[in-house]
Order: sequence, then C-alpha cells, then structure tokens
Amino acid sequence: MSSKVQLRAASPDAVLAVVPHMLGFYPSQSLVVLGLGEQHRVMVTFRYDLPEPYDCELATDIAQHAEYVLRRERIGSALLVGYGSEELVLPVLAQTAAKLGNHGIQLAEALRAEGGRYWSLLCNDPSCCPPEGRPYDPGSHPAAAAMAQAGLAAQPDREALARTIQRPAGTSDTIARATQQARLRLTRITDASQAAGDRDPKLRATRIGRKEVQRAIRRYRCGDSIRSIGHRAWLAVLLSDIRVRDDAWARMDPAHRDEHCRLWTDILRGAATDYTPAPAALLAFTAWQAGNGALAALAIDRALAADPGYSMAHLLGSAIQAALPPAAARMPMTPAAVAASYAEPPSRSERSRRVPRRRPSRAARKAASASESGGAAGRRSGRRSTATPQRADRRRDDSAPGSGASRR
Repeated sequence: MSSKVQLRAASPDAVLAVVPHMLGFYPSQSLVVLGLGEQHRVMVTFRYDLPEPYDCELATDIAQHAEYVLRRERIGSALLVGYGSEELVLPVLAQTAAKLGNHGIQLAEALRAEGGRYWSLLCNDPSCCPPEGRPYDPGSHPAAAAMAQAGLAAQPDREALARTIQRPAGTSDTIARATQQARLRLTRITDASQAAGDRDPKLRATRIGRKEVQRAIRRYRCGDSIRSIGHRAWLAVLLSDIRVRDDAWARMDPAHRDEHCRLWTDILRGAATDYTPAPAALLAFTAWQAGNGALAALAIDRALAADPGYSMAHLLGSAIQAALPPAAARMPMTPAAVAASYAEPPSRSERSRRVPRRRPSRAARKAASASESGGAAGRRSGRRSTATPQRADRRRDDSAPGSGASRR
C-alpha cells in the first residue's frame, strides 16, 4: 500500500504506467485498487493476487476488504485495474465495483490490462475503446520516468522484488563463517561479564549491541553504508537480542525511512537464516512507513520462514493485511522507555543502600507513644487495641512515592 502520492490519474495510460512503480514491481494476475482524493489524486494503493482458476469465495473476500479499507480511510472514489485474462479478472472487477457502489464509493474507472493492451469496462464507445483493446507501453510513459527519477523503481515482477532482499549469490559460505565469528565474539563478551561477577551476564553484550546498531543507524542517515559481510553478520547477531532490536525499533523515525530501509536490507542480506527475523521485521516496519506494502509483506515472509512464531512479524503482518496506512506505522516507544522496560530491578541490599531510613518526625513519635500507651492500657483491661482508619491511611501514605520513602 502506498502513502499519499501527488499523482493525477488523468488517463488510463498514466495510471498503467505509474501503478508498477507504486507497487515496486509489474503486477500480473492481480487486482489493484487506487483510492482517489480531490482532483483524482491517488491517496492509497493496494493489490490482491488473483490465482487461477477463478474463486468465487475469494472474489467476495476481495470486494469486502476493498470496500472496508476505502471506507475506513474515508475515500469516496476509486479506480480498479485488473491484470490478466477476461475469465480471471472480469468477475472480480464486477463484484468489487458493485460492492463499492452499494456503499457510496464512486467508481472513476475500471480497467483490464493484458499483453500490452488495456480495456475500459466503463466505456462502450468503440472509437475510444475498441474491442481489441488499446495498446500501451508503461515503461516509455513520461509518468514512469518521473516515478523512477523520484527513486520509485519497478522490478519486473514480485519474484524479482523478493530477490532484492535475499543474500547475494555465492555468499552463503562467507556469511556462515562471518556469523560463526560473530557468535564467538558475543560469547567472549558474555563470558567476560560473567567472570566480572555481573548480575546479568548478557547485559554487557546488550549495551554493546545497542551502541553498535545506533552507530549503524547514524551511518546510513548520513548517506553511508556497510559493505562488509562480517560487519553485517555481526549486526544481525546483535539484533537477535530483543533488547537491542527494540531499541533500534524505537529509533525508526519516519523522516529517515528510506535510509532505514537501506540499512535493514543490507543487514538482512548479510544475515544467516537463524538471524534473519529481527532485520527482516525491522525492514517490514520501515517499508510500511515508506508506503511500500509489497516490500513489507516480503520481509514479513522472510522473518516467518526463519521463525514461524516471531511475534513482531505477526504483529506487522496483521497491520499490512489490514491495509493500514503508513501513518499508522508509529514507533512503539521511545528509546528511553525501551531501556526502562528492560531495566532489572535492584536487589534488596541495593535498595537498602539507596533508600535511607528517615527518623520519624516529632508528631509521629508522639502518635506512636500514644498508641503504645493505649495498647498497654487495653492489654491491662483485656480489650483489643486497633488502629484508627486515619492512622491506617497515614501508614499507606508513608509508603507511597513522594512521601519520603521510595519504592524502587
């Protein structure tokens, strides 16, 4: 799904030229939905697979989901593009168009494209829309050139897009050796921490991991990159610590989303399979921020292929599946909040050293003396002494933060 794009869907040729760049690849056997705003500007874009043979139940699900997304985003007009044969595309187009119309969403255009030709389902004029269709060349259209210049390249197909986040050919052995060295390096850090008597032997490695990843983030924001496979493998191993990953996640400012996408793509391409979930999930988040839903979905697939139970990937996958807009891709917490959430509480001896005991005030001493006297009198007379409600409330106040005694 794409974020807001200043594109006017002025003609079918322009739409068909721009859609691949908005998706990141040239679609086939797909239904693409463009939500339009004022002056037919494209506000949101999302795509559905159309597997063969035609599936009536799937077509119903697509129509319902498209209607739900457009209404949720308060979009009143849409343009539909179906890629594929008449038998595959037309029933889905018709059902989706009817669903949108029944809920007050205006259909600006409905196109079918196949084999370098397109047909408009809303035009019956043979002089404008001949039965054999109109030829088009999306790659040569000026709109496609403008999108490419803006950095929105289009891969030949979805498989080609998937290859952009896979490890380079012939690097498996190099990555395996680099990963083994990174693991040994991490083990040495943990062993040194344990030998030093640290309460949490992994905390030293976590601190090093946070600093290393933060340095990488700053490096990419400055336009630099990391080309060393050893360095990429080291960062991937460090990110397997959830505390390191969450600190990085909290730093994903959308103002730097393109730089972040480059960073996590590079680390993912240099990661061994066991260490792909964290950089893949971080790439999915930043791709979602950038409006690149196809790349986000592919990154989620990479994470879940390595670890089917990876919770961050499932969380992001649900958001992408629901076609939530990039504006919803907010950072979960601040880095300080992440650090606090993982902070280990101090031991009892540390609390006793850090929280001095206060000498009771004169009023408190008088109250205690009176209580003891009353208690003694009660015991002498055979009655049970009880504290008054006010005194019970005071005791609770004395243990509350801000009253002088601190609970840590």
